[in-house]
Amino acid sequence: MAARRPAGQVTDGRRNDRRQGFAPVVDEQTRLLILGSLPGDASLKAAQYYAHPRNGFWPLIGGVLGEDLTVLPYEQRLERLKGRGVGLWDVIASAERSGSLDAAIRSPEAADLRGLVESLPMLRAVAFNGGLAARLGRRILSDLESVALVDLPSSSPAHAISLSAKAESWAILATFLPDKPPA
Repeated sequence: MAARRPAGQVTDGRRNDRRQGFAPVVDEQTRLLILGSLPGDASLKAAQYYAHPRNGFWPLIGGVLGEDLTVLPYEQRLERLKGRGVGLWDVIASAERSGSLDAAIRSPEAADLRGLVESLPMLRAVAFNGGLAARLGRRILSDLESVALVDLPSSSPAHAISLSAKAESWAILATFLPDKPPA
């Protein structure tokens, strides 16, 4: 078995940029799990999901929940998501990638989606944030019968449709959440 090289190590004149994803943000009340592909450079640097200022994730999920999450500090955003039954993770645990584009992902290692989904007793839906997340995630979860699989347009600014058009597609996520937020 070959030893893993540290991310960024130069080998044979090429750069091995192995990127590692984050831990899932879930709890036993998670009803909706939103899966991205792999955090981009801005997110990795900040150690925060969807940290790039032009990424539409926080306005989009805030619209679904009916509140402006962008005004909250990051940790409060995560707590608000969990409090409303929303979890976050990625379909790729790690991969080689130069830059932030999904098209640059090489040698992806899948996250344990099946294990996570099976640990969430209240889960009703898994939503895929973007095409790559949907393609990879559906391969792993396609035989689930009790959980809806929902493809969403990517919240990334690289996915060139308007935020309002994305919001129309993202609105369906509200159907998988409790009618009223907890007090």
